[in-house]
Amino acid sequence: MNETMKTLFGLFGGLAIFLFGMNQMSDALQKAAGERMKKILAMFTSNPVKGVLAGALVTAVLQSSSATTVMAIGFVSAGLMTLPQAISVIFGANIGTTMTAQLIAFDINDYIYPIIFVGFLTNFIGKKEKTKSIGTVILSFGLLFLGISTMSSVMKPLANSPVFIHMLEKVADIPVLGVLVGLCMTLVVQSSSATIAVLQNFAAQAGPNGHSLLGLAGAIPVLLGDNIGTTITALLASLGGSRNAKRTAIAHSIFNISGTLLFIWFVRPYAHLITMISPHGAETAVISRQIANAHTGFNMTMTILWTPLLWLMVKIVMKILPETDAEKKARLGTSRVIMYLDDSVINQPAAALQLVVEEAMNLGNRIGEVLRELPAVVRGDQKSEKVMASIEESKELHKAILDYMTKLYANGVLNEDQAHKANGIMYIVDEIDRIRHVCHNVIDISTQDQTGGFSYSAKAISDVNKSLMSTLNMYFATLEVIATGDVSRIHEIKNIKNTLVQFNVNIQNRHLKRVAKGECSKELTASFTELISNIDRITSNCDNILEAVNGHLNLNELRAIEDHVMPSELSLNM
Repeated sequence: MNETMKTLFGLFGGLAIFLFGMNQMSDALQKAAGERMKKILAMFTSNPVKGVLAGALVTAVLQSSSATTVMAIGFVSAGLMTLPQAISVIFGANIGTTMTAQLIAFDINDYIYPIIFVGFLTNFIGKKEKTKSIGTVILSFGLLFLGISTMSSVMKPLANSPVFIHMLEKVADIPVLGVLVGLCMTLVVQSSSATIAVLQNFAAQAGPNGHSLLGLAGAIPVLLGDNIGTTITALLASLGGSRNAKRTAIAHSIFNISGTLLFIWFVRPYAHLITMISPHGAETAVISRQIANAHTGFNMTMTILWTPLLWLMVKIVMKILPETDAEKKARLGTSRVIMYLDDSVINQPAAALQLVVEEAMNLGNRIGEVLRELPAVVRGDQKSEKVMASIEESKELHKAILDYMTKLYANGVLNEDQAHKANGIMYIVDEIDRIRHVCHNVIDISTQDQTGGFSYSAKAISDVNKSLMSTLNMYFATLEVIATGDVSRIHEIKNIKNTLVQFNVNIQNRHLKRVAKGECSKELTASFTELISNIDRITSNCDNILEAVNGHLNLNELRAIEDHVMPSELSLNM
């Protein structure tokens, strides 16, 4: 094998190890810290500055700007975060992603193999999934540097190649050419972190004169091209996504392209500034850190410039992709069946589970509204068609949640704790859907009786109304427990349930007495008994949900917006 092939295979092999290590580290970090990072991202975005800080912190911890961006896009698509908030998070993510370059600048060649061994050992002997994830993080961190070391070793012969040195001189002398090189590199590799790592290694090679082959002034335009390249990757990834996903990707592109257009005029002064504030020493020994600092400085400067102009960024992206009629209706409050689920975050389990919980609460509130209408349907004061339409929409929503959960399981992205929570969510959603079935039964019974020309007596109607209203209150109290995680109310609600069950027994006895006296039609006895039996089933479903929550299933941990469940009055009013 000739030297050229050895160099190419070594370069691409080292790059492959680097990318594998980086991706594995990001995935493991998301499993170990994804829940906390999701909370930070969702809670600390009340203003642009907090959004920037949240985006930077989450990206620095997860070592993945893509993960942060996908979470933000998912939240804005679900209505849990506004577009300006999502864009401010993207600004912060641009700063956070520079942490990878800062890590690469450390010289830990002597410790690579011990780090890999410790990571493997931790993962191998660890029993808990979190311990295994930490082991994977350490192992992947070592692999990341092993890839860099491999690339560095195969690049050394290039320092003596006249052709290669001439090419680098052209790049160093013509900034626009450097931008194009960086852009093409990122488009090929599909990772700005990887191309910046390659850039740091190239620049660290000494030429015939003992100085860096590229120099900081030559590296900065390539760095700017890398930043543009990663935005094009994001644009391509957003093509099949929601309109807000496209807007966020466009904002990301505008951020980096505007920065390149600004910095390209000041490459040498900027290089001089970075040299002054970076560690001093032999150029080849410090240039990797200088490039990392230039990368951080570029993104911090552009974030400082754009954050006060966030309103302008939103205006620009909304001009490029105007609001559609469907979006306008949704913004003005027009009802949507599926409000939160977003397939773009399916590979981010922490964010995806939050969307599922919010959708489960949406389903719960929809069923609550159906329950609220039942007394009027039973009395015959309201046509059943409207309520039945709501029941069908709830059925569609239940199926959508189950389909989404199936995708989550199929992707294999859930850790042990998340899988446990997912099972709990599925159980609660199924219990709520069973209440939908019961509501359907109650409407069918009432409609058949009314169609047959039968009607309940005023006393029977009064009893059923009391039972239904008390059941409604118990149901919303149960939703409150789900939403808040406040298990202290469970005992109180269960006592109400027991009282309600006894009240329903008394209702049936009173009906039989009225039949004996001729006050109620005997033809309605079977349907009346079935009606009360269905109401009892609702209380049992609520009781099952409370048992699940009392078994330490706290869905409130997965939520990041204020409770929107209607308050309940725990009283039977009998």
